Amino acid sequence: MDSQRPQRIILGIDPGTNILGYGVVLVDRKQAHYVDMGVLDLRKEKNHFTKLARIFNEVGALIERYSPDDLAIEAPFFGKNVQAMLKLGRAQGAAIAAALHRQIPVFEYEPRKAKMAVTGNGAASKEQVQTVLGKTLHIEMDNRWLDASDALAIAMCHFYQLSNPLSDRSASTSWKAFVDAHPDRIAKPAKK
Repeated sequence: MDSQRPQRIILGIDPGTNILGYGVVLVDRKQAHYVDMGVLDLRKEKNHFTKLARIFNEVGALIERYSPDDLAIEAPFFGKNVQAMLKLGRAQGAAIAAALHRQIPVFEYEPRKAKMAVTGNGAASKEQVQTVLGKTLHIEMDNRWLDASDALAIAMCHFYQLSNPLSDRSASTSWKAFVDAHPDRIAKPAKK
């Protein structure tokens, strides 16, 4: 985590075209603190483009309300229904656009990675994720909020990624990127 900023606010988003979940955590170097979570219910909207506009505007309003340092969002996963995946990707894009429009960095995590980060099991059920989050953040969880708890899991996954001493943000498979990031670790050729 950035040593200049002792605290960060992370907004987690579980994108959806019917229900979009959000979760907000305040984090410091050692732990995360629950701020808020909820859902945006889009089921009454019949026009898909109206849904996308609402996602852009509502996520923008969340950003204005909580002033997050980062937006962590769930990556779309491959499903059998291509149309559903396309709509989910558009919903994700509208949320990402709202963050980028406000210069908020975006980080994407696969559902399995978030489940693994929170529960230690990438195949955990939504209910298991919710139970562990409730215990970790010392909050009461309600089964009606599964989309919100998924978003909270994405935010927590990002916190764990930031606070992991083994994760090096400058890590790369490119030697040039490594050399550029660590000039002090490169031996200089001997002068003749």
